[in-house]
Amino acid sequence: MPNPNEDTPSALSQAQQRAVTELLRVAPVADDLARRFQEAGFSLALVGGSVRDALLGRLGNDLDFTTDARPEDVLKIVRPWADAVWEVGIAFGTVGAHKSARVGDTDMTFQIEITTYRSEAYDRTSRKPEVSYGDSIEQDLVRRDFTVNAMAVALPEKEFIDPYGGLVDLAARVLRTPGTPEESFSDDPLRMMRAARFAAQLDFEVAPEVVAAMTDMAGRIEIVSAERVRDELNKLILSDHPRKGLTLLVDTGLAAHVLPELPALRLESDEHHRHKDVYEHTLIVLEQAIALEENGPDLALRLSALLHDIGKPRTRRFEKDGRVSFHHHEVVGAKMAKKRMTALKYSNELVKDVSRLVELHLRFHGYGTGEWTDSAVRRYVRDAGPLLDRLHKLTRSDCTTRNKRKTAALSRAYDGLEERIAQLQEQEELDSIRPDLDGNQIMEILGVTPGPVIGKAYKHLLELRLENGPMEHEAAVAALKEWWAGQE
Repeated sequence: MPNPNEDTPSALSQAQQRAVTELLRVAPVADDLARRFQEAGFSLALVGGSVRDALLGRLGNDLDFTTDARPEDVLKIVRPWADAVWEVGIAFGTVGAHKSARVGDTDMTFQIEITTYRSEAYDRTSRKPEVSYGDSIEQDLVRRDFTVNAMAVALPEKEFIDPYGGLVDLAARVLRTPGTPEESFSDDPLRMMRAARFAAQLDFEVAPEVVAAMTDMAGRIEIVSAERVRDELNKLILSDHPRKGLTLLVDTGLAAHVLPELPALRLESDEHHRHKDVYEHTLIVLEQAIALEENGPDLALRLSALLHDIGKPRTRRFEKDGRVSFHHHEVVGAKMAKKRMTALKYSNELVKDVSRLVELHLRFHGYGTGEWTDSAVRRYVRDAGPLLDRLHKLTRSDCTTRNKRKTAALSRAYDGLEERIAQLQEQEELDSIRPDLDGNQIMEILGVTPGPVIGKAYKHLLELRLENGPMEHEAAVAALKEWWAGQE
């Protein structure tokens, strides 16, 4: 969007034209719903992020509305009209719905949320707001997080409502609060994280007074539930400009409360600068990992890139020869990643995947000059399992040296490893490495019943498979019997 300081009327006019175009696109749904509210004696307006996105020319299928109708009246109006209705947020005055409609030549499904005008009174020691309903749209808009989200379009007449200058701030690409930021963040401290998230998603600047309030009030984030913090962090990390949001979290001190491992990477350099700035390195690795994504944002990859070196502060040692070492930081980092992600209520599966990637991110460097054995390649694939593709991306991203020759050499070495993996996968089906004899065959050959010994025999045969590759059936039987003889 053009800078309004250069041509404010033009910038605002262009934004409004984009909004009209976007609103006309969804008019069959929005206007139909608005007429139903009107016939029932109520008002309806498109609001918040939907208006912001319409002004940016990127309105999607998620539509947010506000109304003077109370939730029970909203349900009466929406139930006969929508394909599906849910009441999960009704305690906070929100009714959700799905509605399918034909827009032009396309069949679309809209996700709709309709919220009664609110005038929230927060218990400032509680994690949840105490909701009270308001009587005007202006009263509703002032309680919203930022001016760019405090605009509305009354329907069906398309009247633009902007009492707090959101359109000007949108044109300037700046985030401000409708009231004072201190009051806003006291009401809901999560809005501080939203500032960082919107900066990352929209590539907007945050107004100086908002940054100052975030810095002064960072500790208030402690009263917000881990789940809400996690959800905002995910949206930030999955955005187009995560560095911008993460930097803001670190600079304001918010990260010290929600992801303290990140600012801890700002290690003091030794006098000879013999190690990289780990914090800056981490942000570069994240950006390089994002550049390698093939099918959209990958949360596991991005989290592993962000956390891959968090074990370094705890393992840093200054050696006698002046070098700086971080021995076993990947093992320590994996445990730290698991602990932090568990505290943020991530799913067990995602915690397991990210901590495993952190643990494995240095494995490639054992490849040295390119002389890994087939056994080592098999173990690399076995240990990575379904995370192999992500491990490839993470490992390649972890090279941030400015030495072009070293970068090229590392890239060639990893190309060689991937070629070796591809060759062995074709020859040996590496994706499903298992012993040459299964449990039933082991019991039959040894003449034993199910028990711990079967697991031991299976593990021994798996080690042989990893070390030597596939064996013929007779050779596998002979190896099993030889092992069994040694157990007696």
